[in-house]
Amino acid sequence: MWIIFGVIAIVTTFINLYLYKAGKDYKLAMAMALSFTALTICADYSYLTRWVKAEDWAALSDVIPGMARAFWFLTIVSILLNIAPIFLERKRKR
Repeated sequence: MWIIFGVIAIVTTFINLYLYKAGKDYKLAMAMALSFTALTICADYSYLTRWVKAEDWAALSDVIPGMARAFWFLTIVSILLNIAPIFLERKRKR
């Protein structure tokens, strides 16, 4: 499920940027992209609870460190890409 949410988050981020570039209202796409970014993280952590319940510590120790760094990076990139139109719009109005 987290892969589906992640793909939707990426697609809606690009829709957000496209709508801004086209001069259309982009705020709904921005909200959707940020929401699906959050849902991606929640869904993945819910998936990891299966490994905790199964006490699969080897899998957790393999996956968590790299995944944590990837989630931090991808979440920051998602936030920056999705709020960029707001800052660009403000800069253009000055």
